[in-house]
Amino acid sequence: MEKESFISKTVSKAKSAYGYFWSGVWKDPRKNVWTSIVKTLNLTVRSFTDTGLQNKSMSLTYSTVLALVPALALLFAISRGFGFQDMVQNELYVYFPAQQKAISTATSFVDSYLQQSSQGLFVGIGIVMLLWTLISLLSNIEDAFNSIWGIKKARSLPQKVTDYIAICLMVPVLMICSSGASIFMSTIVQDNLNLPFLTPVINNLLELAPLVMAWLAFTLSYFLIPNIKVSFKYAAISGAVCAIAFQILQLLFVNGQIYVTKYNAIYGSFAFLPLMLIWLQLSWLILLTGCVLTYSLQNVFAYNYMGDISDVSQSYRREVELVITALVFRRFRRGRTPYTLYDLSKHYDLPMKLVNHSVEALRKAGIIYIVSEDKERVGIAPAVEIGRLSVGELMRRLDAEGNSDFIPGFSEMYAPLLGRFRKTMSAAYTSAETLSICDLPLPDAINTK
Repeated sequence: MEKESFISKTVSKAKSAYGYFWSGVWKDPRKNVWTSIVKTLNLTVRSFTDTGLQNKSMSLTYSTVLALVPALALLFAISRGFGFQDMVQNELYVYFPAQQKAISTATSFVDSYLQQSSQGLFVGIGIVMLLWTLISLLSNIEDAFNSIWGIKKARSLPQKVTDYIAICLMVPVLMICSSGASIFMSTIVQDNLNLPFLTPVINNLLELAPLVMAWLAFTLSYFLIPNIKVSFKYAAISGAVCAIAFQILQLLFVNGQIYVTKYNAIYGSFAFLPLMLIWLQLSWLILLTGCVLTYSLQNVFAYNYMGDISDVSQSYRREVELVITALVFRRFRRGRTPYTLYDLSKHYDLPMKLVNHSVEALRKAGIIYIVSEDKERVGIAPAVEIGRLSVGELMRRLDAEGNSDFIPGFSEMYAPLLGRFRKTMSAAYTSAETLSICDLPLPDAINTK
């Protein structure tokens, strides 16, 4: 009996702990470090399961395979122009020790690619296809990041072209600078043989160079790629976690390749291919998980709710859209700087994904529009005369948004029923015509810090 009692108590405590970690923590009013950590982990797990990272990582793996040779071709073409092709190739071996065979094979394809692309008609077509392949890959990465953040609007095509080409041009320059720094530090060791204590220090710094570069790459990805303002602090924290995870993945693949010799008997000289695909998918999964972590870190302090917005009722969505419209109008009437999505989420305890969804619905209905104040801040401003918009007109516009003639003959077939329903709805809208958006009572910001 005592044993059964102990087991039942243990199971009960486990269920209680699970309930707290999964849903109870959001009802915990405390704002200490412990609850913040639990909420962050909760947000990360929920986002990980909700956004389908596995499918996104597989999609990016496919895009990477298509873009691999063009990407290396651009990398080697730029480095060859500066006379640093061998240096960049050596750096690739250092940063990706688990894929040296794949890099060597891809390099041979790159030489043929560059040779064909530099002849006749292939000059223009080759460059265009090369850039388009890379832009498509980076665009897929941005779409995956925006999906995690719940952002509906991506960068415009001109912005994508300019930003992505800048990224493609910066990568080889940074690799050359990194290689130059390594050579410089190695020279210091050789020139200071009378200072033996410098040698282990500089050697350790050189060994940490791939980790530092990975941390920088992950951090900049989380900070720059999403089409929303991201806190650099949280991007750096996620970047550090993912850089360590990526280095561990590298070590596992480098040290584990001796245990997969059976692939040589199956695939022969292409044995590296399945291993490379697995490595690519895991690498993309690490990158996307870091994006989820950045989202969680930034938003866990902005609101105290995380749920699947697909479970939110239509009437509740309308209430949130009404609140956001009233807040935006009041801000405009006071002549102050427009709210951003993050401002609305943080200051009024609104879930970021629900704010994104509501703002997009209001934008499509012509109620608000997005204004770019500068490169860092994107605000929300009224798109109508605020004094004339009533609650009834707002609801009428939101309900009318979208295709209203989807099923052929639907209105004629159910004319008597729909006529009565539309008459009732029209009466409801009319009764709310006297209630102006600007007259609605609103609280001040809940969180001002």
